[in-house]
Amino acid sequence: MTDLRKQTTTSGLQGVLKTLGTMTAIRDTYLVEQSLLRTLGPLLGVLETSLYRVDDNGGILRSLNYSRMVVTEGSGTHRVKERVEEVTNDRNIPKDVMELLDSVRMLGKPSSRKVGNDWLICYPLRGGGVLRGFFVFQRDCGTTPVEDSIINGTLDVFSNYYELLDTSQRDQLTGLFNRYSLEINLDRLWNLLSAQMREKASNHEDSQRTEIPHTFWLGVIDVDHFKKINDTYGHIIGDEVLIMVSRLLERSFRQSDLLYRYGGEEFIAIIAANDLDAATRAFDRARDTLAQFEFPQVGHVTISIGFSGADPSVLPQEVISRADSSLYAAKNAGRNRVCHYDTLVKEGVLKEVASGSIDLF
Repeated sequence: MTDLRKQTTTSGLQGVLKTLGTMTAIRDTYLVEQSLLRTLGPLLGVLETSLYRVDDNGGILRSLNYSRMVVTEGSGTHRVKERVEEVTNDRNIPKDVMELLDSVRMLGKPSSRKVGNDWLICYPLRGGGVLRGFFVFQRDCGTTPVEDSIINGTLDVFSNYYELLDTSQRDQLTGLFNRYSLEINLDRLWNLLSAQMREKASNHEDSQRTEIPHTFWLGVIDVDHFKKINDTYGHIIGDEVLIMVSRLLERSFRQSDLLYRYGGEEFIAIIAANDLDAATRAFDRARDTLAQFEFPQVGHVTISIGFSGADPSVLPQEVISRADSSLYAAKNAGRNRVCHYDTLVKEGVLKEVASGSIDLF
């Protein structure tokens, strides 16, 4: 452990600067987060680091846990094995960690507490002047003044760069994630879904015969008669409608759900739900929220939604296409309604088209 901490010498600082240069060349916020953990872990002589992201109310949105271990190959050679695990809720966060996060939140500065023979240490992550998350690690002693300076400096660089990247992935009008953000995140999302699908399959006696239920759903949402709104009230009022639609959708879905402005008056939501009934209720709740709201000058505005199970065995663009086909069916059926792809296929409203797939098993 002592040898590892010698990286805080001049050569260690040069290594940090080089890694920061690499980090700021990355254009994906998720990879930037991983790069931060990979940078600070070896520097501090620890094998595991964690990053916790919080929402505007301070609630935990998700955590990213990074660990590395030395593995001995059959030939006797050693290599470092890395693992990154993402968790989208706070149910599995240890009590000691939660209490430390609360302390840092209240104090507004780094804090630590004794856990057995080790110290659990936490630094706040800030962006735009507000708390955005926490950086956490554990080791057998506290930080030195030099380490403290390096950690704070690295977190400042990370936070500033992360904010820039996050801005580039946001729609300028609504503040939602934009289409570019959706495209660069689909592969990562599908990898996570594929891993979950494989885990579920392993829990079934015969995964080839047993239908494994979806737990994630992708919906395409469109504002009904939006062209008429623009033509009648002008584009400024039309933009205000889109902003308010975005806020109402955010209010309808959970913080952990993903919401994107796909283009024009069209949005995409990726939500978690245990079954079709729960997914239908979630999307219909969003539809009803919009239908009940009275927009200034315009009055009532409705939305139509088409959705499909986010099946990791099917290419993501095909899932979007299925949801989009369901959206058009909702429009043709009179608008202001929610339609599910597989249900429409079973009813004969839509014809299933053979598509590209991903071999999972």
